[in-house]
Amino acid sequence: MAKINDASESHYDASGIQVLKGLEAVRKRPGMYIGSTSHRGLHHLVYEVVDNSIDEALAGYCDTVSVIIHPDNSVTVEDNGRGIPVDIHPIEKLPGVELALTVLHAGGKFDKNTYKVSGGLHGVGVSVVNALSEVLRIWVKREGKEHYMDFVRGDTTTKLKVLGPVKAKETGTKVYFKPDPQIFTELEYDYSTLATRLRELSFLNKGVTITLSDEREGREKAEAFHAKGGLREFVAFLNAKQRPLHPEVLYLEGAKDDIEIEVALQYNDGYNENVFSFVNNINTHEGGTHLTGFKSALTSVINKHLDKSSFAKKDKEVKLSGDDAREGLTAVLSVKVREPQFEGQTKTKLGNSEVEGAVKTVVNEWLSTFLEEHPRVANIILDKALSAARAREAARKARDLTRKKSALDVGNLPGKLADCSLSDPAMCEIYLVEGDSAGGSAKQGRDRMFQAILPLRGKILNVEKARIDKILSNEEIRTIITAIGAGIKEEFSLENVRYHKIIIMTDADVDGAHIRTLLLTFFFRQMPELIDAGMIYIAQPPLFRVAKGKEEYYAYDLAERDVIAARMGGGPDGKVNLMMQRYKGLGEMNPDQLWKTTMDPETRTILKVTMDDAFLANETFQTLMGDEVEPRRLFIETNAKFVSNLDI
Repeated sequence: MAKINDASESHYDASGIQVLKGLEAVRKRPGMYIGSTSHRGLHHLVYEVVDNSIDEALAGYCDTVSVIIHPDNSVTVEDNGRGIPVDIHPIEKLPGVELALTVLHAGGKFDKNTYKVSGGLHGVGVSVVNALSEVLRIWVKREGKEHYMDFVRGDTTTKLKVLGPVKAKETGTKVYFKPDPQIFTELEYDYSTLATRLRELSFLNKGVTITLSDEREGREKAEAFHAKGGLREFVAFLNAKQRPLHPEVLYLEGAKDDIEIEVALQYNDGYNENVFSFVNNINTHEGGTHLTGFKSALTSVINKHLDKSSFAKKDKEVKLSGDDAREGLTAVLSVKVREPQFEGQTKTKLGNSEVEGAVKTVVNEWLSTFLEEHPRVANIILDKALSAARAREAARKARDLTRKKSALDVGNLPGKLADCSLSDPAMCEIYLVEGDSAGGSAKQGRDRMFQAILPLRGKILNVEKARIDKILSNEEIRTIITAIGAGIKEEFSLENVRYHKIIIMTDADVDGAHIRTLLLTFFFRQMPELIDAGMIYIAQPPLFRVAKGKEEYYAYDLAERDVIAARMGGGPDGKVNLMMQRYKGLGEMNPDQLWKTTMDPETRTILKVTMDDAFLANETFQTLMGDEVEPRRLFIETNAKFVSNLDI
């Protein structure tokens, strides 16, 4: 153990304990409160303010919410709720609005007489937005007057003042904020990201109108989200690119033990399940007890109905699994819980044990009755599930080929895999490389200690349109599953993953983009746990090499190439006296170049694939990889402006 001789380093007393007062802690460690200081955290600021408005809607006091993105990427959120209290707090001696904006863990969410159910449980939401904003202004209409305050980086700059009278019954809160460039690495809001969340909230809160307006030059746009049918419309929206097996969306609204339960579901002719769960409007993409109760009830009811049906005579020994019962299912489960227990501030998984039993009981009773009273729909669902069960049995042998005994068992690894020598998965990474030529360069250029290379021949199967038996009969997919070593679907085990970085490396052309999308679709549908764990990455190989004598640089797009060329003094047009090479494929790069630009951890750029918005990802995969041509054409036309024009 190293000995410390420097007295200043070894000295430790009370003076070394730093006390962060007020909102200092938020500015010191913003990631603890909003997840990140990039794209995700930036948008989280809007969600925190909007969630306060939605909590007013849940309490029955608000039916209109407006969100405006201003030209400088500042944002205004306004609602017609009760307005944040402006009277003086009896203990803190501050107006309620100032308390809510400047003190952590101060809010109405702790008082169940104020909000029976709420998404914001920790009392940190709007105060965190204030702390991380360069400027925040708030207007409160309440008790016949309009009140105003403003803040700079969390500090009060204008004490609460009355601007003037308003109509007697006119109430609401308007918050304007500008994200602080000292905190955020990204300051530009993405309209589609905000629209997706606001549309989702409108589905979850039927009758509430939420508007989104973009005032930025060249991007002016406005939409209003209003779902009179609530979750019914949500499921219909999710299934818009699918072929439903029954026209009606099955819908349940009930309650048990003070837990409000709402479910909407519909089966389609696809092979994937799309089940989204929410607690108090929060998307619990990691599930939890409410989702466990729903899935358990669904499987149990369908199996019981199967036993009493005419199908039972034909398939006497068939016992449907949960996956069989949910094949082709699109469902949304929303519960309202008074005291939800989430896993941390991220709120992605519900832990309340009592919710599982409540959901299970209510769904059991409702679905049993529905199937009894609607035999046509019941037969459609049973036929779909039985078909899935037969395919599952047919896939069993194929799955056995991909199952590994342990993460260290390498006896059955595919022959074309060039494995690494380290055995600690946390230290290892695997490149899924397009083509044998690029695979050869990658094998020669890699660091054999921790980098494995798996060349892929051609395009893998589009799993969006295939059942599990067909998926597992595809040789390239079997090779990938075997190399990763963690199994697939319900047998998947994150503990058995052999590499904690799985990097997709394809050519920067149309075919490469297609192969990358096919691989991402496979991981999203069959191994979503890898994406959740942050183990899927996309390599970023350069498109150009610019050289002059022994000096060389690499560019990742056309604009960067021209900047480099101009900097290297390549004549008036930036190109004279320079050697400029356009890489049409990874195979054109020699091993040293591939290592230096794309594989060396010290110099490479890789993009992590996240599950931040599973709803948007699901919609995109259905659009790009589904059967319908028209939605795909519209998507490509809409997004073509984001693709660079490359002179090939």
